[in-house]
Formats: sequence, C-alpha cells, structure tokens
Amino acid sequence: MTGPDDTAAALAAAGAYRRLAEQALADRPLARDGARALLGSPDEDLPAVLWAAFAARSRHFGRRVKLCVLQNARSGLCPEDCGYCSQSAVSTADIRRYRLLPVADLVAGARRAAATGAGRYCMVTSARGPSASDIAHFARAARAIRAELPELELCVSLGIMEEAQARTLGEAGVDFVNHNLNTSRRFYPAICSTHTYDDRRATVRGSTRAGLGACSGVIIGMGETHEDLIEVAGELSALAVTSLPVNFLHPIEGTPLGARPAPAAADCLRALALFRLTNPRAEIRAAGGRERALGAAQGLALFAANSIFVEGYLTTARPAPRGRARHDPRARLRGGRRGASRHGQNRANVM
Repeated sequence: MTGPDDTAAALAAAGAYRRLAEQALADRPLARDGARALLGSPDEDLPAVLWAAFAARSRHFGRRVKLCVLQNARSGLCPEDCGYCSQSAVSTADIRRYRLLPVADLVAGARRAAATGAGRYCMVTSARGPSASDIAHFARAARAIRAELPELELCVSLGIMEEAQARTLGEAGVDFVNHNLNTSRRFYPAICSTHTYDDRRATVRGSTRAGLGACSGVIIGMGETHEDLIEVAGELSALAVTSLPVNFLHPIEGTPLGARPAPAAADCLRALALFRLTNPRAEIRAAGGRERALGAAQGLALFAANSIFVEGYLTTARPAPRGRARHDPRARLRGGRRGASRHGQNRANVM
C-alpha cells in the first residue's frame, strides 16, 4: 500500500479516532475535547490512535523517513538555567565542555552526516544566543558545506536569535533555525527563569520572517499536564512550524530534572499522535530521548513521525547507526536512495 490507499486503510483502522484524522486531513484545528480524548485514551485504543496519526502522516509524507544528524558545536558553558539541560549554568552533570568547533570540524561532521544517508544536518551551540562572531562562524561553515554538499539541508540551533542574524545565516545557505518552545506558556517558568516563553516565540517568528524554515518542538515528560501539551501543540500550529522535533526527557544526574522518571512509552506515542494531528503538514521528528522512553516501541513512533535523529545527540550517548536506518512503524525500514533536491523529504522508505 502506498499513497491514497495507505490513507484510506489508516482511516478505516482509526476507529473512534477517525474523526480526528479527518479533521487533520481537512486542515481543521483539533478541538480541545478531541485532543483530551486522544491523550487520555486507554491503552487498548493505542493502535487506533496511531492509525489516525498515520492517516495524516501518509497523506503528506507517504512512508518516507528523513534521517537527521545533530552536531554539538559547543558544549557546556551556557549561562541559562533550563532544568532539563546538562549544559546549563545550574547543572553539575559530568559532561564534556568545549569551545566552538572550527569550521573544518563542522564541515567534516556534515560529510559524516551525508555518508549515513542523512537529509538534514543541524549544528547546535550551548548559549543564550549567538554573538556576531558566532553568526559569522556558522555562515562560513554553511557556505563551505553548501559548496560541497548542496543536497544536504542545513539547520542551526544557536539560542535566542534576532531576525537579522537569521537572515545572514539564510543568505549563507542555512535552511532552518531550530528553537524549541519545549512546553506551554503556563508551565515554562517551572523549567527556566533566565529567559521567557516570548523570547522563544520571537526567535521562531523572526526566523520565519527572515525566510528560513521554522523548526520548533517540545520535550515530553518534564512534569507537564495534558492541557500543557494541547496548548503548546496549538501554539506550534499557530506559528506554522514546518519542522517539529518531539523530544522525550532523558533525566540526567546533576540537573534539576535529573530525578524525574522517563515518560511512559504509551504516553509518548499519544503525544506524537497529538502533534501529528494538530500539525498535519509539519515534519514531525522523533528526536532526543526516544531510545530510552520508547525502547522496543520505537518503530511505532513512525506512525506519527516522518523523521528521526540517527546520530549526534548533545551530551547523552546513543547507538551509532549501522548504514541506513532500520526503524519503521511495522518493525523495519527499506533503504531508499538519496533525495534529488535539498528540500527532498527523505532517505528511507517504510515497509
């Protein structure tokens, strides 16, 4: 099955959640009551919830899966106090700390990403926001990568950013700026006090005005409620993000959230379904922490997500990829050829 047949079959299997899928397919906002029903659904309904999400995923992305690689370009040394982050000023976690990687190292990382079959390469720094020299550094890196690897999508995640800074990076060849909202406006002060929710929203909006793709997502499992998830899902829809990473808290010893339990796999899958149905045209990425939170259920994430990180987490280890990816909604992936354009969707096809 592919294309319309996939969508029709998914709708038929969505049971009581078919109406939510049909709303997403019609680009109609998901009502709060429907979102609450999804997040509060019993475990026996989880297959139907996932099929509802897959109906929207298959309509816009088929069975293709984009592989993404993240490069930690500067580690530690951050003045912010984000409670989930091992690189923050309040963290005592035992991590590597280093200054900004040279341009040559960033280009080498891009080569490695392309060699794994990745469609996107994201360069990340720990900081409140980029300095003028940081912007110039990543602009040089982007030009060098673009000259050598024109098909590879480029993303940067540099903290709170001005529109003019984003425009400079776009002119150098960067495609996306990532800056996650992470959670709802209501819950945000519980995880960070050194900057505001509006600081984050402004970065996303400024990047969009600068002509770059808006990449912004969430972290599941920090103590938020269902209402917080529904609120941030609606906020990301209102921001019209084109790329939405869904991270799952990986509690790290030495951080304020280090003692929290990892979120339950079924709750993570419901959250992925929520973000797919509220942002049906966005690229949904099963991102950091998915191995720990989902375990053997990782393949099920691809009922909702059409993208995954395969290498290069920030300060937590993950298994290195072995050639092309081998995850999918039905247990495995079939390796696909490289996309034909910089903004081509994916690098692997779901069985």
